[in-house]
Amino acid sequence: MNYLNLDQLLELSQQKKEPTFLLILDGIEDPHNFGAILRSAEAAGVHGVIIRKARQVQVNDTVKRVSTGASELVPVARVANIAETITRLKEAGIVVIGVEITGKPLYNQVEAKRPVALVIGGEGAGLSRLVKERCSEIVAIPMQGKINSLNASVATGVMLFEIVRIRKGLRPEGSQAEG
Repeated sequence: MNYLNLDQLLELSQQKKEPTFLLILDGIEDPHNFGAILRSAEAAGVHGVIIRKARQVQVNDTVKRVSTGASELVPVARVANIAETITRLKEAGIVVIGVEITGKPLYNQVEAKRPVALVIGGEGAGLSRLVKERCSEIVAIPMQGKINSLNASVATGVMLFEIVRIRKGLRPEGSQAEG
């Protein structure tokens, strides 16, 4: 796997001629989750994924297999510190949106047509304190049952395709047109 650095990833994103669309993983440890996340990221048109160099699963054989080829298509950048990376992204005009159960507003109320980086926390631990503090905003996916969180790859899929829906101007099924 040829990892990129942050500058290379940002340069690739700018070449897309559309608002930046990045995904940041804050401590994903399960290679099956990481592979599924890469597959969803590729399908949603994410420009690149940012992971930590340590305390995070790297692109390995299991990740490659589960991603069904997406690990070869989605650029992955490794950084030493996610919190510092978020600060750099914000300085570059990218809105950084974290996903947490305690977030406000709800996931479908984000302004996603601007350059965004979505942050997904690790299994069990969620977003680390510093990462949460540095995000531009924290959103929540509402839970209706007794379980209070989704699997990291499922939450990623929900958020990625909500951003795609918003960017494409698609209305949720059953909604009425204005006017």
